[in-house]
Formats: sequence, C-alpha cells, structure tokens
Amino acid sequence: MIFSLLAQEMEIRVLEWETKLLELPEDVISNPKNSQNRSIKQILGHMIDSASNNTHRVIHLQYRESPVEYPNYATYGNNDKWIAIQNYQDENRENLVQLWKYSHIHFAHVIKNINAEKLESKWEADKNIYVTLQDMVEDFPRHFQLHINEITDLINT
Repeated sequence: MIFSLLAQEMEIRVLEWETKLLELPEDVISNPKNSQNRSIKQILGHMIDSASNNTHRVIHLQYRESPVEYPNYATYGNNDKWIAIQNYQDENRENLVQLWKYSHIHFAHVIKNINAEKLESKWEADKNIYVTLQDMVEDFPRHFQLHINEITDLINT
C-alpha cells in the first residue's frame, strides 16, 4: 500500500485532535475568527469539505480518462460558499467534530487503497493547471496542517 504511512500519520493526528476539539469550550470553538473571518467550527467544516472533495477526486482519478475535469470547490471564493450554505457555524459541535474525524479517517482508508498504476492520472485543478493523483495525496497533509495551525492560533488567542 503506497500511502500507508501517510494514512497512518493522518489517523493519529485526527484522533489526537478529536479529544482537543471536544474539550474546547463552546465560546472558543465558535467565537474567535481568523484572518479569513472563520471560527474553528467553520475551519473544521472547510476541512470536512476538503476531505470529501479529495476522496471523490481520488476515486475519479482511478477510473476516468485523464485529465479528469472535476470542479475545484476551493477556488474563486467557492469554499466560503460551501461553508455558508452548510452553516457549519450553527452545527452541533459534537456532530461536527465526529464528521471531521470520520471524513478524514475514511480519506486515510481510501488513499491506502489507491491503485499504484493510477498515480500519474491528472486532475485539471484550474485552466491549464494539472495535478497528479500522487501530488494531490502527498499535498493533503500540508493542507491539513495549515488548518490545524489556524485552529491552534485561535485557541491561543
């Protein structure tokens, strides 16, 4: 399994953070806002969207003809629309944390099962910008950590 170590590390980080997130007082998880005007709840929602969209990309990139045309939910401010439409701010905190946890654990499971012959399959991330399946999966921990750092900063505010 190509990405077993990456998946295992992700699972460990998610389980560590699940406890921290569930222990946060409601005002901390809901009120402070980062530079993008997002609360911890909204950051978690964005991370859920990212795990979900990346899960779908991984699947599409293994059976569709490359390059794959798949919407990029995160560009042009669309990720803010996803956050607002789903109203993560008013989501039940325990449900939100569990959804965050399980969406990432499932993504870890999916990447452990990637067909190595499909690693060079490409997704068109933007006009004439292509990302391979391998690069997308290998970049996911950086994106995950970026948002964990944002959460840490809000906790320490």
